[in-house]
Amino acid sequence: MAEQGVPQLTFRAVLLAIVLAVVLSAANAYLGLFAGLTVATAIPAAVVSMGVLRLLGGGTILENNIVQTGASAGSSIAAGVIFTIPALIILGYWQDFRYAWVLAIAGLGGLLGVLFSVPLRRSMIVEQPLPFPEGKAAAEVLKAGENPGPGLRILAFSAAIGAALKAAAYSGMRLLPDTAAGAGFFGRYLGYMGTNLSPALLGVGYIVGLNIGIVVLSGSILSWHIAIPIYQLGFMDSDPALAAGVAGAGAEDIAGAIWSAKIRYLGVGAMLIGGVWTLFSLRNSLLSGVRSGIAAARAGSGGAAVPHTERDLPMKWMLVALVAFVVPLLLLYQAIVGLWHVSIPMAVIMIVAGFLFVSVSAYLAGLVGSSNNPVSGITIATILFASVVLLLLLGESGRMAVGAGGAPLGAVAAIMIGAVVCCAAAVGGDNLQDLKAGYLVGATPWKQQLMLGIGAFSCALIMAPVLNILAEAYGIGAPTAEHPNPLSAPQATLMASVAKGLFGGELPWGIIAIGAVIGAAIIAVDEMLKARGSSFRVPVLAAAIGIYLPLELMVPIFLGGLLAYLVERRHGVVGTRDEATRDRVHRPGTLFAAGLITGEALMGIGVGIAIYASKNREVLVVPERFQQDELVGLAVLAVVGWLLYRTGARARPVAGGADAGPI
Repeated sequence: MAEQGVPQLTFRAVLLAIVLAVVLSAANAYLGLFAGLTVATAIPAAVVSMGVLRLLGGGTILENNIVQTGASAGSSIAAGVIFTIPALIILGYWQDFRYAWVLAIAGLGGLLGVLFSVPLRRSMIVEQPLPFPEGKAAAEVLKAGENPGPGLRILAFSAAIGAALKAAAYSGMRLLPDTAAGAGFFGRYLGYMGTNLSPALLGVGYIVGLNIGIVVLSGSILSWHIAIPIYQLGFMDSDPALAAGVAGAGAEDIAGAIWSAKIRYLGVGAMLIGGVWTLFSLRNSLLSGVRSGIAAARAGSGGAAVPHTERDLPMKWMLVALVAFVVPLLLLYQAIVGLWHVSIPMAVIMIVAGFLFVSVSAYLAGLVGSSNNPVSGITIATILFASVVLLLLLGESGRMAVGAGGAPLGAVAAIMIGAVVCCAAAVGGDNLQDLKAGYLVGATPWKQQLMLGIGAFSCALIMAPVLNILAEAYGIGAPTAEHPNPLSAPQATLMASVAKGLFGGELPWGIIAIGAVIGAAIIAVDEMLKARGSSFRVPVLAAAIGIYLPLELMVPIFLGGLLAYLVERRHGVVGTRDEATRDRVHRPGTLFAAGLITGEALMGIGVGIAIYASKNREVLVVPERFQQDELVGLAVLAVVGWLLYRTGARARPVAGGADAGPI
């Protein structure tokens, strides 16, 4: 089509892609810090693009493809940043998010992700085609986009609901509570149950489905209904510091203290073993795919005879850009450690690890989709490897060196390496999904690759201000007197704990080891299910997220997955392996879910701006007589759930949908 003059990389498409990428990256930053998950944005962006370009006189399928390509950078850059960079705040190295540093890390990481993914396109999409389920779904949406109006209406309606309920929540007007929870002692057994009342989490659950919902909830049940009671009954007496800290506290506070100080580290162990297993299990496919991709890129560096659908960014440009990026990375690390014999190996590690893990991320995105892409596990593996190398290079004196806030410099350096690699891996996996969609609709690869680079850098420009607003309004990490209910930033807290523990900090290594054994057992179960051809799987990193996060966050995710299952049963497609059929059935519901997430997340940032500007956490709070109790909050969540189910069960399929982002 491009050879016949069909527009692709037009000014209006680029501008719309940048606007959508920036807005959706901000929304995903909030969601990721809140729940430890992000939501991919390509398909909702495609629906918005089709509607907007139609108002401007109509857009081609290739223009809409360019818009969804650039906009999809919003979720990947947000994931790479919020999974890692807040660890520098948690370590105390930064007191706020430094604009130049965040821009350098996110911008360089995102652009490296684009560069590293270019030689992988032919091997993973053309020569040895992987499924890339979300890429296929995006292509189907683009092909069926003659009437985007119904999809836009669903998206706008649910976004308004999500935004209104976030404004009414505890962090805003306090009309509605954030959670409904209760705990107590049943004999000597410590019991706890609760649910967050966030519509966004319900939407996340609908998108990831019942399988993942069951896995993450099971992980939380393991922590809260088994591990915490066991620790309270059998080990509390041997932990006088923790026992003294909860003396006289209620059951809910005791359960929370045990989880925070001890039990959540079971999830750390499970994540560590999950990251290592991911790399090991992909070793053969990864090496062959990389070799094939590089060979194909060299062979295809010729000229005009190559069809436009096979033209990537030139390999020589890739090499020049890669060499050019090494210099700022080297200066970045030198500014931290101040030792050239350490900074140079760090830069080399980053380049090698970046290419390796972008390949892993792209392969997994192609195999199982973005919803199960273990970017956090990949980053943990990077931080572990970088930490071991740094320990050898720094020696004993360097190992004990500390920077601002008493943070170990070695831990800070390892986090910096992990942050660049995490951004690159997230963008690389996303890039291959977009290139798959483009391949199916006849797009030109180099134009998509250029657009993704523009979108990634545009998102990097706004990450620091967004994070500073969220940190000022909500707090990040551990609760404080000023921020009693902070954004938990689970992956960043995990990265900080692991890096600090390796450089002289204290970690409950015994509990981490038990978590690793649990992770190995989960992997064994998943392999057995795989061998039997079961449609139900137990991805270890999803289970680890459930173990690591509070129970109340996992309950609405499970409920959303249950609603998705009920919609499938209503349409008679339970158990089908036909992804096209499943996509058509779920399009109305997934658009509604995506709207709930986007509306709540954007209003969360809006509330943060109001608090940040006024320096008053209660600037929006209504009088106490208007504030409602937990029963009202549960009723409101039930109504939202009913609307979500009704949209999925009764509405006819429309263009659009959403898919889950990396974890």
